[in-house]
Amino acid sequence: MSEHQPLLSPHEHTEITFKSSLKYTLFSSKVNVLLIFVPIAFALSGASDSIVFTMNFIAIIPLAKLLGFATEEIALRAGSVLGSLLNATFGNAVELILGMIALKEGLVRVVQASILGSILSNILLITHHPLFKVLGCCFLLGGWNRSEQEFNATVAQTSTSLLGLTTLSLLIPAAFSATTSGTSNELTSSGIINLSHGTAIVLLIVYILYLVFQLKTHTEQFQDVADDDEEPHTSLAFSVITLLLIACLIAFHAEHLVGAIEGVVEVWGLNETFVGLIILPIVGNAAEHVSSVTFAMKNKMNLCIGIAISSSIQIGLLVCPILVLTGWIISIPMTFFFEIFETVVLFSSVLIVNYLIADGKSNWLEGALLLAVYAIVAMAFYYHPEV
Repeated sequence: MSEHQPLLSPHEHTEITFKSSLKYTLFSSKVNVLLIFVPIAFALSGASDSIVFTMNFIAIIPLAKLLGFATEEIALRAGSVLGSLLNATFGNAVELILGMIALKEGLVRVVQASILGSILSNILLITHHPLFKVLGCCFLLGGWNRSEQEFNATVAQTSTSLLGLTTLSLLIPAAFSATTSGTSNELTSSGIINLSHGTAIVLLIVYILYLVFQLKTHTEQFQDVADDDEEPHTSLAFSVITLLLIACLIAFHAEHLVGAIEGVVEVWGLNETFVGLIILPIVGNAAEHVSSVTFAMKNKMNLCIGIAISSSIQIGLLVCPILVLTGWIISIPMTFFFEIFETVVLFSSVLIVNYLIADGKSNWLEGALLLAVYAIVAMAFYYHPEV
């Protein structure tokens, strides 16, 4: 029996009720056995950092799987475009909450590394960066038993163009800083902060235009081919409630996990940037990662690409600008000026992804290449000394 087939098959033409929706959801995957760790994590919230970290990390795994299941149920009713947008939005709500918590504590470097890690994780694990990680896994697992998979190349190119704009928003502050070395630090810092505030507003406007493009004027380009054999097995109200409830639970567990990271990494001897770039994005983007890979294995590549790249776009054009503006409001100097090393890594990663998806086709080798890039990036940040 396939992992993605429910343990209990629904009866045809059966009325969908709350009870049948709950039953189908709970038995939709063997991974749901791990839901037992949700109350365990609650009960052990006052334990040592290592235990809290481990329990909450495990608890997020089945919750992420259920979030993907609920999203797919909604996508069957509303279409893949809205479904992928919902998945990316709910997944990134967790990232936004984590970012605001860390920003409130003054952990600007952790927030910046987390943002960069989230973008990379999605494009590379569809590769190993949130971008490399999600995209890499999608291409690898989705293409394992297939010669190749196809998706809308025009949409993919539009998405990578938006990622290019995100990269530009980080490159310009870095260039600004590098070319004002002879100016006082106070004037340079003030200029970068003001530049970041203006850039954040512009990026938010671009994100709104992107939503209009995706949901209004060019919807057909983002739509997956309909599958007449698939029908929803849960009610729309149940799926929406499930999405909201699980998003809240993931946020709760992620917050406790973040709170325990400082104690854990002190024992493991990791640096702050590595934690923000590698560990937090894996947790914060777990929902999109699981969902994207699930859809890729079902050969729903437009939906898979939509979640993975849309998630990175949301991080760059929505989450990051909101965090910058939040920092402005609470007088925390959160800017788009990342370290030169981090900015170069992002630019190179987006460039590689652009090359691999340009033809609108993917295979397992391209997925392996993306995962290789993510592994190299992870090692680089692991050994890179703190500045």
